[in-house]
Amino acid sequence: MGRYVARRLLQMIPVFIGSTFLIFMMMYVLPGDPVRALMGEQAFDPTLVEKMRHDLGLDQPWWWQYGHYLAGLFQGDFGTEIASKREISEIIAAAFPVTIRLTLFAFTFTAVVGIGLGIIAGLRPDSVQDRGLLTLTLILISMPSFVLGYLLQYFFAFQLQMVTPTVQDSENFGDLLLPAVVLGSLSLAYVARLTRTSMVENLRADYMRTAVAKGLPRRRIVGVHLMRNSLIPVVTFLGTDIGNLMTGAIVTEGIFNVQGVGNAIFEALTRREGATVVGIASLIVIVYLFTSLIVDLLYAVLDPRIRYA
Repeated sequence: MGRYVARRLLQMIPVFIGSTFLIFMMMYVLPGDPVRALMGEQAFDPTLVEKMRHDLGLDQPWWWQYGHYLAGLFQGDFGTEIASKREISEIIAAAFPVTIRLTLFAFTFTAVVGIGLGIIAGLRPDSVQDRGLLTLTLILISMPSFVLGYLLQYFFAFQLQMVTPTVQDSENFGDLLLPAVVLGSLSLAYVARLTRTSMVENLRADYMRTAVAKGLPRRRIVGVHLMRNSLIPVVTFLGTDIGNLMTGAIVTEGIFNVQGVGNAIFEALTRREGATVVGIASLIVIVYLFTSLIVDLLYAVLDPRIRYA
């Protein structure tokens, strides 16, 4: 197991470098100039612009800029924003915990409610509960997140006045409840459907008939034999979904005025602050890599037949 983890950690290095390179090149080829955007609509001196570009290294070829950025990144230096003169690490330190908090809230809501609904429907296929779940999840899958966000905001905030329409305190889980529900609704639909389908398939498996024939208690049959095998594809989806929730939070944070990485990325894209976008995206890549490793290790917990040499 230790050798497998070490090998996976070493494999993360080229994946991380390749991911940051792709993100860096996407920002590099975007039209516009961050120095020119800093000038706004006012008249500017082209000589001054060129001097600023030279001081910032923006007149260098792409390979030099990427190598310089990557060298600083491995030393913990994310760079400095051109417009605000703030350290990018400070911006990330202020915005990232907010998005992490919102993502974990949405992830918990997705896992608990989604798996719970999937179990209820999976144990009674073709029942009223099953058809109701399939209908509900189909609606959630078909509805864009910004439409669902504005609908819930209208009913629960403006009509029922149960919550505030926008987040006033990002550390208050009560304020984050509605954004978390909107953020996790699409994932909840997939988790519920995946759990339901996996359970229905495993109910017809030979090992389930053997367990029933041996006279095992229903609680043990469902809780140990059925659930552990049915949750393997669900765990796979949930592991990769953490990163999807973080990137999907950009739209949700805009609707509910959450000051997280979504707001930071939007402002950085507006000003063509490529270093900020690459820095935030690099951290999201790291989250993806580590969650995928944790998911692989959980396979051995759920299925004893899986072993890592």
